[in-house]
Amino acid sequence: MTSSPPAPDLAQLRSDFDGQTIAPGEPDYDKARTVVAGHIDRRPALVVRPTDASGVARVVAFARENELPLAVRCGGHSGAGHSVVDDGIVLDLANLTNIEIDADGRTVWAQTGLTAAGLTGAVTEHGLVIGFGDTGSVGIGGITLGGGHGYLSRVHGLTIDNLLAAEIVTADGQVIVTDETSHPDLFWAIRGGGGNFGVATRFRYRLNELGNIVGGMLMLPATAETVEGFVAACEAAPEHLSAIGNVMPAPPMPFLPEEQHGQLAIMALICWSGPVEEGEKAIAPFRALGEPLADMVQPMPYPGMYPPDDEEYRPLAVARTMFVDQVDSGVAELIMDRLESSDAPMRVVQLRPMGGAITRVPVDATAFAHRNSKIMTNVASFYEGPEDRPIRERWVDELSGQLRQSDTGAYVNFLGDDGPDAVRAAYPGPTWERLTQVKAQYDPDNFFRLNQNIPPAR
Repeated sequence: MTSSPPAPDLAQLRSDFDGQTIAPGEPDYDKARTVVAGHIDRRPALVVRPTDASGVARVVAFARENELPLAVRCGGHSGAGHSVVDDGIVLDLANLTNIEIDADGRTVWAQTGLTAAGLTGAVTEHGLVIGFGDTGSVGIGGITLGGGHGYLSRVHGLTIDNLLAAEIVTADGQVIVTDETSHPDLFWAIRGGGGNFGVATRFRYRLNELGNIVGGMLMLPATAETVEGFVAACEAAPEHLSAIGNVMPAPPMPFLPEEQHGQLAIMALICWSGPVEEGEKAIAPFRALGEPLADMVQPMPYPGMYPPDDEEYRPLAVARTMFVDQVDSGVAELIMDRLESSDAPMRVVQLRPMGGAITRVPVDATAFAHRNSKIMTNVASFYEGPEDRPIRERWVDELSGQLRQSDTGAYVNFLGDDGPDAVRAAYPGPTWERLTQVKAQYDPDNFFRLNQNIPPAR
């Protein structure tokens, strides 16, 4: 049986705090402690929702003084469940949603409780955009700190490549603004180093001009030939085109013929951000791979790439993230064979070709050290309960090992509870050493440890 922190301490915090607090037994407690990962069921002693950086600083100071574990939550998408903790405090940034847009200067200050879809919708009203990932409900705090790979990365770089400044609450309760000239070592570290160095409360982004796009879902039959051809088409495409290919059983979508349900398909999410009139030509090589099972690619505003998420969706899944150098015929055949060999209700190999603007930033310019990696790859399998998980996890591990090529890196935002070796893979070579030095400067006691943790240098 677990014990809770002393009630007087929590009562003191609640009486001194001008934000929202939610304790066990109160309305919305279960909703406030629920995260996206379906296997996470933790019970914090208190969920606290500040409205500004000073409120965040008070919560950080209280947790540290009382030796309470602190989980920081933006959108709740951490695969390892780092957004919630048993018997500690959840610092939920959901109420930090202020946006200050400078349309003429093409910049925005945005608080980190915003979601990717929320901020995208606000800036596109001005014909401007900042690229995040492929899921609208992800919090901008988490995805930015880890790097931010998505639909616009090949043309505008990662999210961190458009980050100009950040407001950070450090472990000692200070509120500082960091950029290229102020605390430059910290600014380097937060661009890819995750939440190891403090709580980000505001970001200042550079915005890029963007009108309508040509984008949406294109579902193709999956064969070794179409999988190989999909990756080749991505790599040959202009930088204004990005695509994510999910090789998986076709879901029982109402627009698909019933005989296609459960058959392996490539569910491709495509975004052409160049001139709309050139979109059809750019996407033609993908449509030529095979007779589409569904084709929803069309001109639309960019926020259309973020359809509404199901708030009740809490998948049970195991996953591994990695980079591969190439998907040739042998790799494509391996992917198809292993997907066909599994009877999991859903399993997927996701292929995200990189390149373009990502590679034009020096490898050592930020803590994201995978600028020259070719194809971000995720292997996942859904499971139906605790007894089913080891079977699916073994399949995921075996296929990940078979796909491994010369690139041994990993993308930190897609790591689950994969252990310290996986975190080291996310920060290879001198990147790791430099991060531990910055950690020692700003969080020498490793107070911010509920994350993909980088311990301070000793």
